[in-house]
Amino acid sequence: MMTFDQILENRHSTRSFDSRPVTQEHLIAICEAARVAPSACNSQTWRFVAVTDKRLIQKICDTAMRPVIPNRWLREAPLVIVGCSQLDLIANRIGTRVTGIEYYQIDLGIAMEHMVLKATDLGLGTCWIGWFQANKLKKILDIPERVKVSAMLAVGYPKDAPARKRIRKPMEKILFADKWEQRFNLKWNE
Repeated sequence: MMTFDQILENRHSTRSFDSRPVTQEHLIAICEAARVAPSACNSQTWRFVAVTDKRLIQKICDTAMRPVIPNRWLREAPLVIVGCSQLDLIANRIGTRVTGIEYYQIDLGIAMEHMVLKATDLGLGTCWIGWFQANKLKKILDIPERVKVSAMLAVGYPKDAPARKRIRKPMEKILFADKWEQRFNLKWNE
């Protein structure tokens, strides 16, 4: 088992999967990680469609992906998890009207990142996908109109090691002290 810091360090966007299927045990573990995620007013508005049927994944690739960046590698994924939010729950309607913040989007993002971290812990690779046509995806998967589809997550065993480690901005560029762009006197990694 990896430590939490090792999970964070090992997580990367996987765009090349080998042919091994994701076991039902791993799928349940990934979804359990999402199930225990926090949500606004404990509304738990997230819903997930786990797609393992290769014909459906092919249809998603052929029909529901946006042009220009079609993410053709998605065809290799043995599992695609479609992240949805059930908007007919009162916490979503009232909260958004009062604050203008779409809490269901935040909640879904947290739940799906829990999935990503659990998948990494299990030795699986993942890649977030937001470049798709939700209306076409909903039609393919029979998702009701009242349900919002926000993201997909490709899941599987990485075929290749990550090509290179992505460079991250230094802490001084993303963390401010008390006011915007007021710098902390930080001495990181000494």
